Amino acid sequence: MDYFAIVLAAGQGKRMNAGENKQFITLADKPVIIHTLEVFAKDEWCKSIILVVNPNEQQRMKQLVNCYSFGKEIRLIQGGSERQESVYKGLCSIEDKTSIVFIHDGARPFVTQESLHKLAKVASAEKAAILAVPVTDTIKQRTDNQLTTLDRSLLWAAQTPQAFLFDRIYQAHKQAEENNFLGTDDASLVERLGYPVQIVRGSYNNIKLTNPEDLKRAQSFFNENG
Repeated sequence: MDYFAIVLAAGQGKRMNAGENKQFITLADKPVIIHTLEVFAKDEWCKSIILVVNPNEQQRMKQLVNCYSFGKEIRLIQGGSERQESVYKGLCSIEDKTSIVFIHDGARPFVTQESLHKLAKVASAEKAAILAVPVTDTIKQRTDNQLTTLDRSLLWAAQTPQAFLFDRIYQAHKQAEENNFLGTDDASLVERLGYPVQIVRGSYNNIKLTNPEDLKRAQSFFNENG
């Protein structure tokens, strides 16, 4: 069940306070982005990887990728000023318009092949699916000074990859661009058109490295799992 993977690495990750793109931060002797790329490179279902990068970092990223042997094509393309624009550019670079497309954050290095395969199967059958986990915290909604406690049993925390039939996600992104609509994730653009998106239960280990505390957690994960 083949798919293309768009891996996003163009953001600056200012909340990390690392002084550089968090993709270049070293964990367990490798930069974060290399850990992420290796997950897809080792998956035989992944036909090709499109790595979306900051134009100012393209040469550095190219040199970094060339230092490792992935055994799979990794194409670098320049991203946009917003994540959504970067995804759209990645979609426009895919020639196979009948494929399943995975969209993944480069700063999520702990997604497993098991999760990728579950996601691919559901996306192939249902045309749109995301990894997500049930929310464990109590979530409050604040409107002015009024708090409302939301029903936790109905809430899921979205992760990536998010997977779609190419036509469906391309249509969603194209219409969003035409309408100057900026969504919070790719699934929200599909939802906006009235199409269903299925949830595939992911793992709480599939964290996105956003702040320094996440790096400590990631290092602990590597230490525990070799």
